[in-house]
Amino acid sequence: MFERLQHLLRRLRRDERGSVTVEFVMIMPLLFWGYGASYVFFDAYRQDTINLKAAYTVGDLVSRETQAINDQYIDSMYQLTRILTRTNSPMSMRISVVRWDADDEEYTLDWSSARGGIDALTDANLTSLTDRLPTMPDEERVILVETWNTWSPPFTVGMEVMSIDNFVFTRPRFAPQVVWES
Repeated sequence: MFERLQHLLRRLRRDERGSVTVEFVMIMPLLFWGYGASYVFFDAYRQDTINLKAAYTVGDLVSRETQAINDQYIDSMYQLTRILTRTNSPMSMRISVVRWDADDEEYTLDWSSARGGIDALTDANLTSLTDRLPTMPDEERVILVETWNTWSPPFTVGMEVMSIDNFVFTRPRFAPQVVWES
């Protein structure tokens, strides 16, 4: 009896029929996860890049303005940003004009306007951004475009919901400053 059992176990050990199916069943979940993870990582990078390009586009459009900016213009820039980013997730945008005063060695705010549930920039919270602003000559101005967007992964592969924040500054092109319509 014991000899017969040993013989069956030896034969089973040498038998390779069905091993491909077993290997397939073992490796297939890992392949599906890898494919899904690649898609999710690429989608996050794609959305981050699209948001950054949209912020640069808005900054470039505002920098070319020679007329005064008003609320309707900011609304149109917000709508343009939503169209360019092609997302249904919540989005916020803030456009500000910041000036460097070399005598006082500080940045001052000319104007700021925001859309999408974020507050406009004030002189008080401008100080928290000074390390992110560029070095500028005296009385130079930059247009600061900030965008916030939420990205949700399409599959559960280990990535969480992520906030995509952009901080883009551009110099005015055709005028020394971009003014706000009073």
